[in-house]
Amino acid sequence: MSVDITLYGIVDPQIAKGRSMADMARAAVEGGATLIQLRAKTETTREMVREARAIRSALHGTNVPLLINDRVDVALASGADGVHLGADDMKLVDARRLLGPRAIIGATLKHESELPELASAKIDYACIGGVFATTHKDNAGAALGVDGLKALRQAAARVLGALPIAAIAGITAANAGSVIAAGADGVAVIGALFGGDDISEAARDLRLAIETALSERVAASA
Repeated sequence: MSVDITLYGIVDPQIAKGRSMADMARAAVEGGATLIQLRAKTETTREMVREARAIRSALHGTNVPLLINDRVDVALASGADGVHLGADDMKLVDARRLLGPRAIIGATLKHESELPELASAKIDYACIGGVFATTHKDNAGAALGVDGLKALRQAAARVLGALPIAAIAGITAANAGSVIAAGADGVAVIGALFGGDDISEAARDLRLAIETALSERVAASA
């Protein structure tokens, strides 16, 4: 399934600060987010399904998909459009078997050694990271940096072909251009998108930075 990873917003109750995550997701989309993920590591299954259903309802009519982090069961129960899975989650081939051919399945890519599994699975995109330091993921590990991102992106292109690749972790409107220049097709964002009061404005700033960098990359390659 074709998926637009230009501006991939990850909404998490840990950054919601009492706000409605459904409203947060809708505001991000109104500002230009092209994909939304619900990540809720500390919520119960029932809470996560309820939140996912609320976000799905808020996104109705926008054509922006909702993905669930880690939890294939929550995606199935809530009617979400797919999942994002890491190396310790359900195997990608098993997730595809359960969710079917139309579901969006994305994977985290941290090391070149993970590329064979991604190549053997029918995934729709991958996220390389973490690129920069972040406070929004406990097990983020050492940051790749722009040079590490570029090297892993080039390796991914050799193995995965034209599969869309986003960069994740510590990305802001100020540094988004650097990860696009390094080869990312989009960015996945938590804090820079949802950390402030005006989510739609943050999304517009990020989207402008991304699209400017993408245009410059095309011009440089012409």
